[in-house]
Amino acid sequence: MAAREQDQHTPMMQQYLRIKAEHPGILLFYRMGDFYELFFDDARRAAELLDITLTARGTTAGEPIPMAGVPYHSADNYLARLIRQGESVAICEQIGDPATSKGPVDRQVTRIVTPGTLTEDSLLPERGSNRVLSVVRQQEQFGLAVLEVSSGEFLAQQVDDEETLQAEFERLNPAEVLLREGDPAPDWLSQHSGRTIRPPWHYEEESCRRLLNRQFGTRDLSGFGCEHLPVIVQAAGSLLQYVADTQRSALPHVCGLQLEQRDDAVIIDAASRRNLEIEQNLAGGTAHTLASVLDSTRTAMGSRLLRRWLQRPLQDQDTVRARHEAIDTLLQSGSETLLRETLAGLGDAERILARIALRSARPRDLEALGLCLARLPTLQEQTAELPAPLIDALRADLSEHPETTDLLARAIVDNPPVLIRDGGMIAEGYDAELDRLRKLSRDADEFLLDLENREREQTGIANLKVRYNRVHGYYIEVSRGQTARVPEYYQRRQTLKGAERYITPELKDFEDQVLSARERALAREKSLYAELLETLNEGLDRLQASARALAALDVLCSLAERARSLDYCRPRLSDRPGVVIRDGRHPVVEQVLDGPFVPNDTRLDRKQRMLVITGPNMGGKSTYMRQVALTVLLACVGSFVPAREAEIGPVDRIFTRIGASDDLAGGRSTFMVEMTETANILNNATANSLVLLDEIGRGTSTFDGLSLAWASGAWLAERIQALTLFATHYFEMTALAEQYRGVRNAHLDAVEHGEKIVFLHQLKDGPANQSYGLQVAALAGVPKPVIQAARAKLTDLERAAWRADAETDGQLPLFSEPEADDPVRDLLDGLDPDALSPRQALELLYRIRDLQDSGGNH
Repeated sequence: MAAREQDQHTPMMQQYLRIKAEHPGILLFYRMGDFYELFFDDARRAAELLDITLTARGTTAGEPIPMAGVPYHSADNYLARLIRQGESVAICEQIGDPATSKGPVDRQVTRIVTPGTLTEDSLLPERGSNRVLSVVRQQEQFGLAVLEVSSGEFLAQQVDDEETLQAEFERLNPAEVLLREGDPAPDWLSQHSGRTIRPPWHYEEESCRRLLNRQFGTRDLSGFGCEHLPVIVQAAGSLLQYVADTQRSALPHVCGLQLEQRDDAVIIDAASRRNLEIEQNLAGGTAHTLASVLDSTRTAMGSRLLRRWLQRPLQDQDTVRARHEAIDTLLQSGSETLLRETLAGLGDAERILARIALRSARPRDLEALGLCLARLPTLQEQTAELPAPLIDALRADLSEHPETTDLLARAIVDNPPVLIRDGGMIAEGYDAELDRLRKLSRDADEFLLDLENREREQTGIANLKVRYNRVHGYYIEVSRGQTARVPEYYQRRQTLKGAERYITPELKDFEDQVLSARERALAREKSLYAELLETLNEGLDRLQASARALAALDVLCSLAERARSLDYCRPRLSDRPGVVIRDGRHPVVEQVLDGPFVPNDTRLDRKQRMLVITGPNMGGKSTYMRQVALTVLLACVGSFVPAREAEIGPVDRIFTRIGASDDLAGGRSTFMVEMTETANILNNATANSLVLLDEIGRGTSTFDGLSLAWASGAWLAERIQALTLFATHYFEMTALAEQYRGVRNAHLDAVEHGEKIVFLHQLKDGPANQSYGLQVAALAGVPKPVIQAARAKLTDLERAAWRADAETDGQLPLFSEPEADDPVRDLLDGLDPDALSPRQALELLYRIRDLQDSGGNH
């Protein structure tokens, strides 16, 4: 804004506009007394987003000033609503003293609240992570860096294509995404509600490198494995700068950068991750997900770690075996119950330590941290006799912190106030000077009571009162009817409708002493609190190690409890490729069924690498395939699994092509989405991949779909030889087992009862003998006349198929000239085709085939 335009505004508006100009594009909460005010376009926008009143206050440059505001004490509620809508907010506080300021009180932005940089418990999901992701593109490569400000976890990796980028995006689920201006981005990424565009100069490689080295106190980045990965250096450095800018402080709790190698984990693409419903169900909620069943953790930080484990199953069998052994040890000793009792009620030390590092921790944070540290000796004692190496390692990190525990116990009162604003958080006996100042304030009550009694006796005014309020200080109040009896040394301070208020020289002297003591006590207390935060930061790294160990111990105890309660078994990890499961169950479905879950076996190995699964809709094909995938995932996480026995070989990827969905916004039909996901599988699966394919080719014409399904199955069976479950309604697919080694047919069983169908959900060898489509349609409530018409049409189609077969060379000669003593002709004599059910017709065909094979037709 030009200087002449600025001069047209009041000094207050000039200050506001100057600060606002430094933060374009985000809302500015401008502190005025007990409110955060917004002006001009910010006010209009906030009024719409928050459904608050838009008003006008005065004029500036001859125009009314649009204004909207929210109370200071409830600002977090409004911030949470804005953050959920993808907005960012700059918090502008008064830093000057109103009593000494000439003109507007000095103000400055103390913090910028963005969707991915939250630290307050009131704004964060308690058991969910809140991350900010930086993406840098260099030709076809992407550098990713992700930081969880509320814990200090800082991760980075390099990916080579958009498909992998989307898979990692789905896993990390960031609340905010930083993109470099000018970098081309996929539509699904550029449309993210928390997208922030950053200028190119924030990504200058050498500047980013210097920033990272300064943060970690290193000379180079070799120790983090990214010294020669410029795209990661740019992503990580620009992200660190952004977070430091928003927090307006250093980030001492961000102590290192962990480089994630994609091949360390079992790779799950974005579509497969959604299909498996790990943390989020297909409807977008959290009910009936794998995490909802597995999470019985006692702490919020344990819950978040469990979700990180579930989202990143590992290929490293040594790490996974260590987790299995720890869970087994807990179960064998029964220690998980006692440990869970000790862990119950612990505060979120991970996030508390982050707020301590940012100097934004509140008194109740420190109380919770003190209680958490006080439990560490008990946890050390309870884990002392557990022989698992992983528990030993965690016990070492659960080291006691006696000095810090004692410091917090001495410094912080029981049940401290929420905020430090009004004091009252430092305990008696912690500081002699603070105790002396507080004594002056406490003695005030006794002095005032004595003064009130003396003044009543001297004046004879029985209802005389000595009172205090924050506006007028101390005063003597006399009712209007008694003012004639007031002594001359009373000085009038305030006139009310029914009373007069006075001050005396004695009361004035006392007021000066007491108010001064209170102000000095509050200042002293705030200073002591700031010193306490500085002291805690000196041992921050050790405290963070203990917090991480607490979370990991909580996860192991939770998985042990789930294994005991839900009857899970310890899986065996094998070096031989394959998946062998005995009496496997779906971990989520079995929890929501009213009746017992029907378990099934699975064998995929070198001799049998593909199951072609047929059977009716609703027969359980999708449930069966998902339970196999989830069992493998849990085994690679380090959990026990829902089965009687399980042996899992090396698995590098899990693919699932299940269900029908479209992408209308992206211009992709249901069939296009299906083929895109299928192409991903066929291009990237290996012999160690677990592949789940359900109803490939159903989105196009019958012959096209069957041809694609056949070719895809043949490619997987012959070329890739992946561990594959292939569910289909194309009965022609069952011939794969006759043409390719390692392919076997199986079906989910069902039986007819009259015109109804009963699903047995039992996996059996061989192909299904019919699809039961009409019976399932009847169960769904399709009107009976429609079912009857469909049954008649099915009969017509079957007749037409028989005629076509008879006219084709090499088919059964059902309609050739009959010969004497022809068993087939005898079988057909007197037959009423209209009276046959589809199943009876199919059984008739099998009998005719048997007669042909035995030479019954001459």
